[in-house]
Amino acid sequence: MSSLPPILASLKRHKLPALLLMLQVSLTCAIVCNVAFMITHSITQLHQVSGVAEDELVMIDSSDLDDNAQPLVRHTTDLAALRAIPGVKSAAAIDALPFNRNDWTNGIALSPDAPARASATAFNGTPRELETLGLHLVEGRDFLPDEYIPVGSAHDWAGIDHVAVTIITRALAEKLFPGQDPLGKAIYPGDKPVRIVGVVDHLARPHAHEGGDDEYATLFPLLPDMNDVTYVLRTSAGERDHILQRASDVLNRLDDNRILQDTQTFSQLRSDYFHRNRTMISLLIAAALGLFSVTAIGIAGLANFWVQQRRRSIGIRRALGATHSDILHYFQGENLLIVGAGVVLGSLLAYTLNIVLMEYYEQARLPPNYLMIGALSLWLLGQLAVLGPALRAAAVPPVMAIRSA
Repeated sequence: MSSLPPILASLKRHKLPALLLMLQVSLTCAIVCNVAFMITHSITQLHQVSGVAEDELVMIDSSDLDDNAQPLVRHTTDLAALRAIPGVKSAAAIDALPFNRNDWTNGIALSPDAPARASATAFNGTPRELETLGLHLVEGRDFLPDEYIPVGSAHDWAGIDHVAVTIITRALAEKLFPGQDPLGKAIYPGDKPVRIVGVVDHLARPHAHEGGDDEYATLFPLLPDMNDVTYVLRTSAGERDHILQRASDVLNRLDDNRILQDTQTFSQLRSDYFHRNRTMISLLIAAALGLFSVTAIGIAGLANFWVQQRRRSIGIRRALGATHSDILHYFQGENLLIVGAGVVLGSLLAYTLNIVLMEYYEQARLPPNYLMIGALSLWLLGQLAVLGPALRAAAVPPVMAIRSA
């Protein structure tokens, strides 16, 4: 504490460089704290559970070019041929998959004309959809054969107002009926009630969503009746490439007046979906390291300048009995004060920046622990950056310092 008055007096004489360094630290603190939060969030998304048997699924998007074709008949014929391929455990026609970006979202209410309690993705598919995707049914049952109806795409997807039953995810059940058994209860994804007959453990939505609703999803016994459909086949992990080639050949042999695209494994689908996240994580890490480096260079550069500028005062203090530790602690204390002021201002800027990101980019609120970690990191960075100049100052012999002044 005895070094505090001379440190404050010195900083008053060098207000501008101290202020510039403090502002640099505050900007680094504000940006790095938010960048670290964004990196953590993106890494969490990379490991998001899909709920499906990822290592066993392959898929093909089929687009029928015949406008007069009967999609339901076509899908039934195609599925029968695909299931007959040796090595195919199960197959289904669906309109959405986790991470395939085909998101049909409905507001879910608990009574007619009531406001929606949640927004959930509708997954529609043919019988054996749960078995094919490998979804884990934790409560209730699968759909019965007589519960399936067309989705009604030609009539504004009117099937949503006629379907009788649904299976929902555990996350949606806890949102709609916290602490209650959801089986048998009715929800309103459209105008009419739909009864819950089952609950699956996990099922990610086609798009990543913020705010903990990544798994708000419903499955309906609605048969895709569009010319565009996705065929999903479940097989063993080692046979996926072989099955994909065989499936394409089978579909082309049944009808070559169609376009087959996105023939891929689910692992490839997931990798493609999160490609931008991985790129963004790399860029954010590079930006954070760059800011830390620039800040460290700024601290070290200013400390070096001040050591050279204060050689006379250092020599006088050494001649009056100041030890190596006293000089070392003087520069470390000075750095601690500047970085500390920068961290306080940077914390305010970090929350301000977070509010802007929340407003325009759906960023979640910045947890306080990121500020604490950011502050500790900057204090440690400052101490490491000033250590070299401080040690050189402490090593200056008193007589040489006085002679060089």
